[in-house]
Amino acid sequence: MTKGLAMFGPGNGRVAGAGLVLLLALTPVAALADPPAGFDARVEALRQAVGVPGMAIAIVENGRTTLAKGYGTRRLGGREAVTANTIFPNGSTGKAFTTAALAVLVDQGKIGWDDKVADRLPGFQMYDPWVTREMTIRDLLVHRSGLGLGAGDLLFVPSTNLTRKEAVRRLRYIKPATSFRSGYAYDNVLYMVAGQLIEEVSGKTWEAFVEQNVLRAGGMKTATTDEKRFAAVDRAYPHARINGAFRGVGDQHQLDERAELGRTAAPAGGLAVSANDMARWLTIQLGHGKLPEGGQLFSERQSAEMWKPLVLTPGGQLPPALKAAQPMFSAYALGWSVQDYKGAKIISHDGAVFGFQATVVMIPDKNIGFSILINSEDGEVIRGLMYELLDHYLDQPAQDWATVWRTYKRERQQRAVAALATAETRPAEVGPSLPLARYAGDYTDPWYGPISIRAEKGGLRIDFKQSPGLTGTLEHWQYESFRTRWDDKSFEPAYVNFGIDPTGKIERITMRSVSPVADFSWDYQDLLFTPASAGK
Repeated sequence: MTKGLAMFGPGNGRVAGAGLVLLLALTPVAALADPPAGFDARVEALRQAVGVPGMAIAIVENGRTTLAKGYGTRRLGGREAVTANTIFPNGSTGKAFTTAALAVLVDQGKIGWDDKVADRLPGFQMYDPWVTREMTIRDLLVHRSGLGLGAGDLLFVPSTNLTRKEAVRRLRYIKPATSFRSGYAYDNVLYMVAGQLIEEVSGKTWEAFVEQNVLRAGGMKTATTDEKRFAAVDRAYPHARINGAFRGVGDQHQLDERAELGRTAAPAGGLAVSANDMARWLTIQLGHGKLPEGGQLFSERQSAEMWKPLVLTPGGQLPPALKAAQPMFSAYALGWSVQDYKGAKIISHDGAVFGFQATVVMIPDKNIGFSILINSEDGEVIRGLMYELLDHYLDQPAQDWATVWRTYKRERQQRAVAALATAETRPAEVGPSLPLARYAGDYTDPWYGPISIRAEKGGLRIDFKQSPGLTGTLEHWQYESFRTRWDDKSFEPAYVNFGIDPTGKIERITMRSVSPVADFSWDYQDLLFTPASAGK
């Protein structure tokens, strides 16, 4: 829902994207060209070579939509073609829609970017009381709260029965990783807070407010925040590679049907949009809030606020083959990433939810923008096409970026497979030290809530009670460690480690992902389960 493109971005490389902001409105400059010659054939060749079932691409130049088109099919092996109106969940590229909704409220005089969250959202509380008092609406949007990378994502990943209000209440139990405003760590949960704040201020749910005041007001006719509408219209279906050593390796499979868009954390990435919708969105963004028919969705002043870089974002070094893609600087604004590319100012954001990935990219001083949506997790296709389009519109020499990114991903995966194989084949043949029934019980974590471990048929079963479907067996690994075998094989496996007190009772449970490249939203490492109190 809220993840970024697999392999690319901050931390372990799963979220963020290229992007930069203009501090002042610039007079649009004529675009250099329409989409590259033979672009349709290039897209289709890459789609088939990588095995992406379907794609939707939009390109806008000088306020003119020069491409809005679908490629491939809505589902693997299906006959329903992707069209310009086929909607795809767009993951964290939806963060900019939430900030646009806030901008509408700022224009209406109902909030200010630097208002204290606690003043606008009664009951809001972080772990540190000082942070609770000082956090502003702007702070919610720029990943500088002190929370760790992806902290709290298991409140809604892979699913949840918690309300948004209850999930927001539980943030008070998540311990910070760093001090407030001292650095950058991508999170989703504070956009969830922003969505709850929109409801408190407007009297409408985030879904209803965004639908009415951003999507429909912006002329985006097929985009939706409504899970029932998403399930019933022309839409793409999710796919991933889940039969290899870890997620992302193996053959393409259609995932189990998950029609919901992730209601609890939807403000962080719970929209579904089409190529035509993205063309409208790009036109409005490049027009600094101006609607093509006249009027403003949000003011030019708020456009400048949303594009203003606020927090430096660290990034790892790319290999020599990708040196040209290494930015000189990288920052985060309000729902947008900010970087440079070959001397150009770029604004962008990536996004991903289970089985889908997306990117939105703008070159403001060229008045050009484009978006790419896919119904799989093969982000190298998006990254390759992104840089080929950037080179085209920046009048740079053409380069086969798709092959370079595919090679980079393949090499990383090979190293990860080798590392995982080494770790997985050498457990100590020791333990467990207790009969299996002694590990069973009810346990709870302050921010996540309850899990249940039961002895069944000579083994152990684990159930994350607030995450429907997150159930499986526990296989002994070594010592007091077990390995999950989730019933849904698309979920990231984890090691479950039991701590035993001097009397032989379980006093704590910790976890960590098995895969060395697991998406950060599986934040098992932040959990600390202890036995549930009797009667609690």
